[in-house]
Amino acid sequence: MSFKGIPTAYRVGLLAWAALALLQLAWHGWLFPAQLMPVWLVLLITVLPLLLPLFALRRDVRRALLWVGILALFYFCHGIAEGWSSSSERWLALVEIVLTLLLIGALGAGVQRKPAR
Repeated sequence: MSFKGIPTAYRVGLLAWAALALLQLAWHGWLFPAQLMPVWLVLLITVLPLLLPLFALRRDVRRALLWVGILALFYFCHGIAEGWSSSSERWLALVEIVLTLLLIGALGAGVQRKPAR
């Protein structure tokens, strides 16, 4: 997929989406793996939902980003909860919060008004 013809706001959204997926991989797979659950299960729960909108990406970037934006609300809540409860993982939670806000902000910036009739 080429970035040509994609508005800047959507490019930022795509980069935030990729960074959020990589953050989940690094966070739960390498930096702070889960103690009570198998790592593969945690990665399945955290990374797989971010990969599902890839099916829509081929047809329409806006639709894929819309689905990721909806999913980002759950990751935002996760970041708030982890930032509040775990001091050792707080910096990762803050990065997660920033990425989700960037993603949702890119969606809002990419919306174009329809001309009045």
